[in-house]
Amino acid sequence: MSLSINLMTTPALSTLAVEDSLQRALLRAQVISEEAVGRHITNQAMLQQLGLLRDAMHRGYYTLDTFRYQSQYAEGSKDQAVSHSMSPSKVNSARSPCFSSPSAKILGPLREALDRLTSMIVDVNELVIFLRSYPRLYRQPYSMHILLGNCMFGRQMEVELVINFLLHEQSHGSEELEVLPIAGPARIGKSTLVAHVCKDERVRDHFSEIFFLHSHEVTDDKLAFREGCTMKDQNTVPKSNNEKILLVVVELPGDPNEDAWSRLYHAIKRCVPSGSKIIVTSRSDKVVKLGTTRPITLEYLPDEAYWYFFKTLTFGSMDPEMHPRLMQLAMEIARMQNGSFDGAHITSCLLRGNFDIHFWSKVLSFLRGFVQKHVSKFGEHPVYSLGQNRPTQFGRMVTPSQEFVVSHQYQCSSQEEVPKIRLQDVMYSSVKPHGEFNVLSWRSQIPPYYSYIATCEIREPRTKAAKRKRSMKDEVTVER
Repeated sequence: MSLSINLMTTPALSTLAVEDSLQRALLRAQVISEEAVGRHITNQAMLQQLGLLRDAMHRGYYTLDTFRYQSQYAEGSKDQAVSHSMSPSKVNSARSPCFSSPSAKILGPLREALDRLTSMIVDVNELVIFLRSYPRLYRQPYSMHILLGNCMFGRQMEVELVINFLLHEQSHGSEELEVLPIAGPARIGKSTLVAHVCKDERVRDHFSEIFFLHSHEVTDDKLAFREGCTMKDQNTVPKSNNEKILLVVVELPGDPNEDAWSRLYHAIKRCVPSGSKIIVTSRSDKVVKLGTTRPITLEYLPDEAYWYFFKTLTFGSMDPEMHPRLMQLAMEIARMQNGSFDGAHITSCLLRGNFDIHFWSKVLSFLRGFVQKHVSKFGEHPVYSLGQNRPTQFGRMVTPSQEFVVSHQYQCSSQEEVPKIRLQDVMYSSVKPHGEFNVLSWRSQIPPYYSYIATCEIREPRTKAAKRKRSMKDEVTVER
């Protein structure tokens, strides 16, 4: 079936024709993308082409959803009494020409998204045929929201780049260890990327042992190095091969110190066989100079891809098109997250637990308020402060006059005990711990299964404290 369209004479019908054609193109692109995700693809050109197709698909969904929900409810956003269980007839009427009132400003992005996606689908015709020759990674889940909730999203290209580095044979006679740097902001998925790679059967069959360690755990003593590695070797099952080569994954906390790295590198080199390899991760871009190959830099998802991720997690197995008003609210809430993976998981879980338009509207209003307050006071989005592990002020939806401060964040393994109170309990409900306390931000469902903990403190409003002081002064004066 051809994806080309014949534009109608009237603007409304023309827009509906473009919209329907874009919807069909998106379905076809999604089929190709989901089929590719479930296969071992080693060809770098194919991976790049699939990445371009996914980008076009995410942009297409973002443009279509913006047209359907954002523009339609721009005028009626003040109506907070819309039922969250809209009937199919109301959904269909939302797409009627008289309701949409399309303009050239709306039609232009729709056409552009359709043209781009149509072109990409034509380009991958041969790729679809070649996909059949690649073995499957796993049995596909029955629902995309299960896939996104339990698998890494948007990093297939990076996974294959790391695997190709690890499986690449060094030239004979080379005594230097190959080092791959992976850089990126906090909580961007560096550890998750490495964990997924290390669980790949090709990698596990290639290396006899895989070690995870921090820089401070390596000393110049060979025995201390091996003991330190063994303690961190929790998520792998050592396999035996003839060459006994090792993979060492080093996590650096910040800017690498060249002298310290040199000592660390030579300590590893002295006690691992030739052909072993090192992966080093860091939040600092300066880690790239430690590598012997092209580094990998992880960045935040583009807005279009982040919306696709957030929408899928939030609505789960439900059809988002049956809830157009909630879709509009979800788009606004997603924008408030500023690309945060933590925010996506925490907020989507909150919204799924209370599928009501009044609650979602309240959440959006709350998020807007405290984000604007933080930007006005500190000049940056709170997500950025959290990423730098600096004290960050949050609000409380139930008691707006109070605020609580996240002073510190850290991660712990799946075996460690975690707090029973969740971050969302403090932000969105009446739970009010006393003094300084720890909360569970969220628990990852994918390797390495970290739990993310935040140290917090609730602060009373200053005006209230000031009034109490003045009141006490007045009472003392009266008694005299």
